[in-house]
Amino acid sequence: MKGHFLQGKNLPVEQLGWGSNTWHSNPSLTQARKLAVVEVNLQPGGGHHFHHHPNQEEVIYVIEGEIEQWVEQESRILGKGDSAFIPAGMVHASFNVSNQDAKFMAILGPCIGDAGYEIEEVHESEPWKSLK
Repeated sequence: MKGHFLQGKNLPVEQLGWGSNTWHSNPSLTQARKLAVVEVNLQPGGGHHFHHHPNQEEVIYVIEGEIEQWVEQESRILGKGDSAFIPAGMVHASFNVSNQDAKFMAILGPCIGDAGYEIEEVHESEPWKSLK
């Protein structure tokens, strides 16, 4: 494996109903094995509902705006420079509760699969569906 330089204008972007994901590193993009890095943009009122990564740890670092970050059944408003650590298998969710876009980096490890991450959605199950 060799190092990579990536230009923002050439990075793959996934458009989602609540915002977008811009991938900075994952196995298919950089051949990374230990870190998947994604810039998440949440539109006002948007969010990534309750989910978990069974075999991956995650750090969420807020770049701009404010997000309501849930870790299990506890939530905090995180602003620029704030972060949250989420152990493997722990349920979490991120919501933009402001009227401006919010942006954060999600760093997950180790990589799993070509996308670099695994995800299990749980937002339709209790107690998660009653929280938000």
